Amino acid sequence: MSVDAATVIRIAKLARIKLAPGEAEPLVGELNGILTWIEQLAEVDTSGVAPMTAVIPNTLRWRADAVTDGGVRDKVLANAPASEIGFFAVPKVIE
Repeated sequence: MSVDAATVIRIAKLARIKLAPGEAEPLVGELNGILTWIEQLAEVDTSGVAPMTAVIPNTLRWRADAVTDGGVRDKVLANAPASEIGFFAVPKVIE
């Protein structure tokens, strides 16, 4: 598969990318290089290779599914401009 300048201009138009005159020709070579590389990758025999989602082994860290208050109320309220009995204090907005 290869692309020509008309195809590059059409792709740019579909992607709403404005190309100045003469910008399409260098992109033809780059896109054809990318397509050639993809064709080379498609030739690799991957039968028997297990699919993977990451290059390095990665496992999810599980935690207990328990509702807690986090135990950091005092630290959170330390950033508040004002607090009363363990809650944020805000100015009255409705009379």
